[in-house]
Amino acid sequence: MALVALLVEAAVGWPAPLYAAIGHPVTWIGRLIDALDRRWNLETKSPAQRRRAGILALVVLLGVTGGLAILLQSLVTATLPAAAALLVLGLLAATLPAQKSLDAHVRAVADGLDRSLDEGRRAVSMIVGRDPSVLDEAAVARAAIESLAENFSDGIVAPLLWTAVAGLPGGVLYKAANTADSMIGHRTPRHEDFGRAAARFDDLVNLPASRLCALWLILAALVTPGADAGAAIRAIRRDAKAHRSPNAGWPEAAMAGALGIALAGPRVYHGEIYAGAWMGDGRRDLTAADIRRALRLHRTALIVEAAALALAVGIAAIL
Repeated sequence: MALVALLVEAAVGWPAPLYAAIGHPVTWIGRLIDALDRRWNLETKSPAQRRRAGILALVVLLGVTGGLAILLQSLVTATLPAAAALLVLGLLAATLPAQKSLDAHVRAVADGLDRSLDEGRRAVSMIVGRDPSVLDEAAVARAAIESLAENFSDGIVAPLLWTAVAGLPGGVLYKAANTADSMIGHRTPRHEDFGRAAARFDDLVNLPASRLCALWLILAALVTPGADAGAAIRAIRRDAKAHRSPNAGWPEAAMAGALGIALAGPRVYHGEIYAGAWMGDGRRDLTAADIRRALRLHRTALIVEAAALALAVGIAAIL
């Protein structure tokens, strides 16, 4: 199922006319999260009450989305032959990874930088939360590559991993948790308490995927011209644990080491400077050409992941 999802999403993504007509499963999940946030995250409540409400909201979110996914998978498997059911479930699971849109958004940053710094800033503002007006060319390129590395992990590897482990319900539950983290898992006055459970749970479910993502990047570096798998391993060992995120440091360090560049470091959010460790010890003066090098490594890593899934399917068939 995960392999079918990977191949289908790579080929067609989520067509714009379909999005315009019915939205996307993530937008449906987002509406539920927003409703829970508005109803239960009340400013009149104490921090402890808001933390408890956040836990309850996460339980409701996972219960609703997971229950619907279990029901849908049960209906498909009960009414269709095994091969047809696998294809249909794979098509449904293809809504979970986001490789096609990630590639397009990161490529747009490189294309924008080729035209002007302002164009690059506008493109990168679509995929990162930091203030683009303070970013120079190197910082725009770093931001794009960091987003590529992190979203490769939580936007592609993780949903496919949990789909492979637990079928459509596993992938849907992961996507719900990850969407909750992106919407309410922020350290802001409104969500510091209410979103704590979502943020912690997202860290937990992304832990295996981030390590697996780093492995795919290391293996991809073995066959990508100009990339260095050994340097990727060294960067992971030295830098990953110093990242502010328990998971993002793995793919970012792997990407930085493989390409001989430096990622992360200090950054500006909402006018405030946040300290951050550097991932990798290579060049910091990055350009659009480095974004394209990162995209080549990422695409090779996707092929590695597809090959690994195909191998797993073959082994399962033999057993």
